[in-house]
Amino acid sequence: MSSTLYAPGARVVIRDCEWIVRRADPSDDGGYILTVDGLSELVNGKSARFLSRLEEEAEAIQVLDPAETRFEQDMSPGFEKSRLFIEAQLRQITPADQRIHLGHKAAMDPVPYQLDPALQALNQPRQRILIADAVGLGKTLEAGILMTELMRRGRGKRILVLTLKSMMTQFQKEMWNRFTIPLTRLDSQGLQRVRNNIPGNHNPFYYYDKSIISIDTLKQDNEYRRHLEQAYWDIIVIDECHNVAERGSSSQRARLAQLLAGRSDTLIMLSATPHDGKAKSFASLMNMLDPTAISDPDDYAREDFSDKGLVIRRFKKDIRDQVQQEFKERVVKDIHMNASPEEEAAYQALLDVPFTYRGEHSQTKNGQLVRIGLQKAIFSSPAAADISVQQRIAKLQKKALVSEDEQHEIQSLKSLLLALRNVTPAAFSKYQSLVKLLKSKDYGWKKTDSEDRLVIFSERIETLKWLNDQLAGDMKLKADSVQILHGGMSDVEQQSIVEEFGKPESKLRVLLCSDVASEGINLHYLSHRLVHFDLPWSLMVFQQRNGRVDRYGQEQTPIITYLINQSDNPTVKGDLRILEILKEKDEQAYKNIGDPATFMKVHDSEQEERLTEEAMAEGMNADDFDQHYQPEDSNEGDDLLSLFLNPEASQPKTPEQAEQHTVEDFSLFPNDYEFARQALEAINRERNQVSVSVNNERQTLTLTPPDDLDYRFRFLPPEISPDNGTLVLTADKPRFEQEIRRSRQDENAWPKLHYLWPQHPAIQWLQDKLLAQVARHSAPVLALPDTEAVKQQLQPEESVFLVSGLIPNRKAHPVIWEWFAIRCQGGAVTEVLPARDWLQALQLDSKLPNRAQPVSLDALESLRQPVIQAARSEMQQRQQAFTDHTQPQLDEKLAELAALKDRQLTQLELQLQGSQQAEHFKAARREERTSRIDRIFNDYQTWVSDTLTIEPVPYIQIIAAFTRAHG
Repeated sequence: MSSTLYAPGARVVIRDCEWIVRRADPSDDGGYILTVDGLSELVNGKSARFLSRLEEEAEAIQVLDPAETRFEQDMSPGFEKSRLFIEAQLRQITPADQRIHLGHKAAMDPVPYQLDPALQALNQPRQRILIADAVGLGKTLEAGILMTELMRRGRGKRILVLTLKSMMTQFQKEMWNRFTIPLTRLDSQGLQRVRNNIPGNHNPFYYYDKSIISIDTLKQDNEYRRHLEQAYWDIIVIDECHNVAERGSSSQRARLAQLLAGRSDTLIMLSATPHDGKAKSFASLMNMLDPTAISDPDDYAREDFSDKGLVIRRFKKDIRDQVQQEFKERVVKDIHMNASPEEEAAYQALLDVPFTYRGEHSQTKNGQLVRIGLQKAIFSSPAAADISVQQRIAKLQKKALVSEDEQHEIQSLKSLLLALRNVTPAAFSKYQSLVKLLKSKDYGWKKTDSEDRLVIFSERIETLKWLNDQLAGDMKLKADSVQILHGGMSDVEQQSIVEEFGKPESKLRVLLCSDVASEGINLHYLSHRLVHFDLPWSLMVFQQRNGRVDRYGQEQTPIITYLINQSDNPTVKGDLRILEILKEKDEQAYKNIGDPATFMKVHDSEQEERLTEEAMAEGMNADDFDQHYQPEDSNEGDDLLSLFLNPEASQPKTPEQAEQHTVEDFSLFPNDYEFARQALEAINRERNQVSVSVNNERQTLTLTPPDDLDYRFRFLPPEISPDNGTLVLTADKPRFEQEIRRSRQDENAWPKLHYLWPQHPAIQWLQDKLLAQVARHSAPVLALPDTEAVKQQLQPEESVFLVSGLIPNRKAHPVIWEWFAIRCQGGAVTEVLPARDWLQALQLDSKLPNRAQPVSLDALESLRQPVIQAARSEMQQRQQAFTDHTQPQLDEKLAELAALKDRQLTQLELQLQGSQQAEHFKAARREERTSRIDRIFNDYQTWVSDTLTIEPVPYIQIIAAFTRAHG
């Protein structure tokens, strides 16, 4: 084994570049495999692996011993160089606690409840969480806060987001605008761009560290699925994750998600409708988050995993006290209209059709379900019904042998077609009511107002196409002012239309949406009016549709309008009343209950539609339908989710309570803007290499990125590159919020301003430049003047060393990172203090004059060894305290995992005993499943051990030394 001990956190020089050691794993040749991150300019931001034995033989590896740190006296005015260097070092410190350090400072006004998912996840040993908040509460923002916190902790370098193709641009922009997380969009165009830039045998998922892709794109591309299996991320986010749950059989989407679940430490799932009411479906999501969670997907209870914190779920009613300003109370308007004689004739023609089932006339449920399918189309529009009737006729006529009953049905369907074609636009009462509504002064919609867009929903694409043709003429709308959005469009088309709808300068005024647009996308920026042209047949669709405009960030009062047809035909009247009852139940859920799935309890929109159809097919009375679907008396509403919920997580919090969970990290500068401004000025004083202009009043810096900063932008999404080669950074939140709004008017719809805060690539570049200004393995010496603050903190013959101590866990994540102010006098260490307290009392700012009188460095150099020893002693105490605290936790966790594993093996045996399969099949199943259980638990036990076990050797670094100037 190599005689040199490589401590994670240690600085090493390999091949004339400086690196920080992240992991040191024993290798077969007796040395170590060193996993390192680059520190010096040529390798900054790069990761590499070296075999220590090979490098040692070539004498190409040098461990930088802190006891050999070189000292350089700082002669800069106001100790500018040292202050910036110390600040840049302070900003490297990663938090190891469970509080929010940066996410709450994003370009948004966070409400206390939005911090809860990050707090809940950070309190778990592994950040795996399903954010299942109701539609419109801001799940994307909540995910962004958690991602930011993990990036702040050095655990978010590589990120993959999977979402719906219609939402890729929206999610990408939200992450960049609010959190400066640069996700590269791998839609069909983005994938082609990557293919053009890399060799054919390279993995595209390593070309960009942070990317966003549609799960359907991955599903359709075998090549990219193979690349997935060989890539690993720090964070994976699956948006609208109910689409990847197992529903009966394992779909391609579900298999892909299961593969990805094992390809990252952190997994964040988002969905307002996280399961379909079936225990097994929900278990599939939970087992992606934690494969040890559930031993029997068909039968599990709260006790199995109550402490895992895998789910957080809130409704508007839960957080109403926190959001009076952020959420406007919606206004609901019902417009009832009587069916025209032509419509009544069409309804009767439908009821007169003798529907067949398997070739025979059937008045039973099966035959009636065919009627209900066509009735659903008629309730949408005559145009939709026309297409459906033609399809039914074609289906019957295509049969090799058409029965007599089927001939009768075909003739009656043809009569129905004639009746439908008599329903002209003038006789189509719902359409006439829509036109009247849009023209009415009471409604107040102005087609010329670019900030008052209209959203109209229908579940039938034929209805949308008909409306598109008809509205343009009747409302005198220009051809490019009405657009249809539906699921049959390509990813680029869908994203383009959604983006266009959010731009004030766009000519688009009316968006006609199928229910593909009811899932996830934001339509609220310029729209607060939504019309349901037809009533949904599912409560969950009501919630999804309304949530497009009634959501967090809506500045106007949402106006939701329902067009409700009425008929004198008793059968039709009853069926229409059932749809009205669904609408009333949605309003009840919105006001009092929260979850609309509480009523029908199937948690799946298609299942809810099926129940509605069956009620109509069976001739159920509307009042009976209402009574049949009532919420549980317990008002708990969602039995499956309640198993996983942390009861405390849903408790409302005040801003004061939320502040207890946030941290203001210590800084030598009043804010990020001042740090960046002074840093740029200092860099230019040295080399004059950055062209920059400063606006202190607006807290804005405008610079032309030098080559090394420009190079970093090449590996970021092209949309965020500085406009015309000019980078404009602002720390003014209100101004940046205005810029986000203004950017929706722009051709490319991306802000021209960039948010100035620690997560921006330019600030990270700046910090690297400052660190590089102090020579490798050196520390500045500050000879301080005799101010009152200095006299109180530093005696005439005393020196103080600022020292950093770092101990990571086996996963190379910093766990203990402390800074000490170590006092020395008479050639020995006299006291060790927390560095933050000492620096605060010292008041090290630009007002402190530097007399630049040379001091002898010999005395300081002789103190290096005792100072390092004192820091090691302090770190050993913290190391011991950490181990004493976590060892019982580790033992308990490992024992718990062993018990869970035994439970899963026992469950397997019970299943096999109940199986009627032949013994050799059982033996094969036993071997395959046992092997899988062993692998899952071994992996998880290794992960837990590596997370809770810290490395034995701390890395110590002398940051700076302070002494008193003579005279």
